[in-house]
Order: sequence, then C-alpha cells, then structure tokens
Amino acid sequence: MAEFARDFRDGFDINLGVGYVNERTIPARLFVEALAAVAADPARYRQAFNYGGPEGSPNLIRSLRAFLLRRGAGLDEATLDRKRLIIGPCGAMSILEGFAEICAPGIVVTSDPGYYIYLDALERRDFRLLAVPEDDEGMRADLLEEKLAALGSAASQVSFFYVMTVSNPTGAILSDRRRRAVLQAAARFSEAQGRRVPVLFDLAYEWLVHAPEVPQPRSVLAEDELGIAYEAGTLSKILAPSLRIGYLLGPPGELMSAMVQRTSDAGFSAPLFVQEMASWLLDHHIEAQIRAVNEGYRQKAAAVRGGIEQNLGPWLEHCTGGSAGFYFYLTFRSLRTDPESPFFRYLAEGGQRPRVVYIPGVYCVQPDGDLAEAGRRQLRLSYGFEETGRILEALAWMRRAAEACGD
Repeated sequence: MAEFARDFRDGFDINLGVGYVNERTIPARLFVEALAAVAADPARYRQAFNYGGPEGSPNLIRSLRAFLLRRGAGLDEATLDRKRLIIGPCGAMSILEGFAEICAPGIVVTSDPGYYIYLDALERRDFRLLAVPEDDEGMRADLLEEKLAALGSAASQVSFFYVMTVSNPTGAILSDRRRRAVLQAAARFSEAQGRRVPVLFDLAYEWLVHAPEVPQPRSVLAEDELGIAYEAGTLSKILAPSLRIGYLLGPPGELMSAMVQRTSDAGFSAPLFVQEMASWLLDHHIEAQIRAVNEGYRQKAAAVRGGIEQNLGPWLEHCTGGSAGFYFYLTFRSLRTDPESPFFRYLAEGGQRPRVVYIPGVYCVQPDGDLAEAGRRQLRLSYGFEETGRILEALAWMRRAAEACGD
C-alpha cells in the first residue's frame, strides 16, 4: 500500500483497498451546527476547549448510553447500570491498542481471516495469535473449542479473545448464536483456568448492517455472568473517522480503570470539544444519519455485487460481505491474488490504464494458519471510498486481468 500511495494518480487510479468511509456519508454541515451549539452553551458543555477528564465527557457518556438504550439490541437499563462506559483517547483503534498495552503478552484468540492491521500490531508487541477459521456466520465455535483444547499447558498463556462482530476483511456478520457460543466457550475456558480471560468484541461496523433481511445483532453483555465481555465501538463509520471517538463498554474493575489511566497517560482525553460535538450529534441527528448512511451503502453493495458476478463470476469460488460495513471478500477457485501473482501485477502496472488497488488475502490470513493456502486466492474489495461507477470500472479491469492471467 505504501508503494501504491507514492505515485497513486488521483482521479485515474482506483483504490479498492483503502478502508475509508465514503465522503458522501460524512455530514459536514451538521459538524458546523454541532460546533456552534457547543460554543453557544457553556453551561451544558463546560470548558469545551480545555482539557477533559480521562473517563470521557459526561455529556458524551450520557448521550451514548441513551443512544444504546434507544437501539435496544440486547442492552437495557439494568445491564448498562452494571457496566462502565468510557471514551478512548483517539478512536476505536486506541481502545484496541490499550488492550494490547494493559494485557500481558501471550496468546490472542481471534478469527481467521482477521483484522490484519490490529493483528500485525499485536505481533509486533510479542503477542502470538491462535487463529480460528470463520464461515459466513463468523468465528466457528466448534473449531474454537478444538483449538482451545489443543493448547494443553499453553492455555495459561492466553491473554484475551478478540472478535469482530462484522468482520474486516470478510464482511461476515457474527450471528447471535455464534456470539453467545464464543462467550460461553471463553467462560468455560476462564473457569478451567481459574482466571477471567477478557473477550473483546469489536463493534466497528455493527451499526452498518444495511441489508434489510439481516436482523440487528444483539449484545451479549447482559449474559456475561463472569464479567469477561467488553464491547468496543466507534462513531467513525456512521459520522466521520476524523472525530476519533471510540468507546469501551464492559464490567467495572481493574481492566477498565487501567484503560482510563492509559487515556490519561496518552494526553488526558480525546479532544473535549469533539466529544461534546459528538454528544450533540447523538442527541439530535444520529438516527436519521444512520438511516441515510446505511441506505447509501445498501445501494452501493447491490450494484457492486452485480458487478462482481458479471465480471468475476467465472473465476469465483466464494464471496462474502455486502450486508454490513463496506467490504466484499472474494475467494477464487485457482486464480492467485498475492502480490507476486500475475493478476496483482497486471492491475498494479498502470501506465495507460488505471492501477487498481485491493488487499490481497495473504495479508488477512495467518501465514501458519488453516487458511494460508486459500489466502493466496483471496482478496478484500472495499466499496466504501470510491464511487460506484469507479468500482464497476475497476471490476472490469479485474476481469481483463483474470482473462490475461487466469487458468
């Protein structure tokens, strides 16, 4: 990606790799209104341009809590009363990074394919990954149990579980039954170990379930009897990434207190005026914004799915995604997609034709995991950032690449 970025030709080359939200979904006008509202009401938004507290703006915490209650999805007032809600220092990634800072290096149990950016960061911190293959419902609970049992004495080295509820890269939605199966497996594992092993559910794309036939996923926090489940969420995908608002909801205790201390160490808090703007937006506009964003991605997903079938159908073995978030994950029968493949090189050459960027599957699967071979035939395609017409143009170039290089 760094090589592409150096000489990427804006408006000509097509980037299906970058995980940016679509610019049309960002409500810039509302941000102007939100900032004006915060500046005009110093009684409610106290010292909004000063330092904030490391737990997060009380206004934003109240607004998030009220929003979560309005959505329901397994969270009720009694459950939220038992949990602690805190704001991270810099978006959801700062929450994930905080877990890696606080939890002792060891084994992280996660999905395969997985969120390669975070998993790479974990490995740089000397964590090891226990990668559990997923299917269209998310992490396979049967394989999770098998792999945990096979750890033997190494089970004592498990640091935490990390599970995306809508997968990046595959777009697979973790079903409610799988989410509960993962929590139950982690609870049994914790009891066998005689310690509480945290389960971090990453909700980054959960509010972008845009397929009308797919029910809204439900939280498992109400069923967490051991106090091991945590949910990390973000406003990046439904409002704007540059707000850098991420939150963590989970049981009060040492881990949550350590996360608050880490926010303080990182710079006291996320920018307070931005937190207050986010609070105002949650109070006044969030439901309409979510509807608009999801309708936009629903339309794009339908068009791109048709383009995938039309252009790449003859080579495809499997396709996931397109119901939530903004990714499709393609598995080809024999067509290689890794950076050394003719297919990748054809699309990367550029010259008189657009260069087409995608994320090769080898970056998303664990190199020593069950899916290492399949990863050489996979790719992640983002339908978030580029406009629909440009994505369909890129798919046509992919067809030409497959015709030139495929079996």
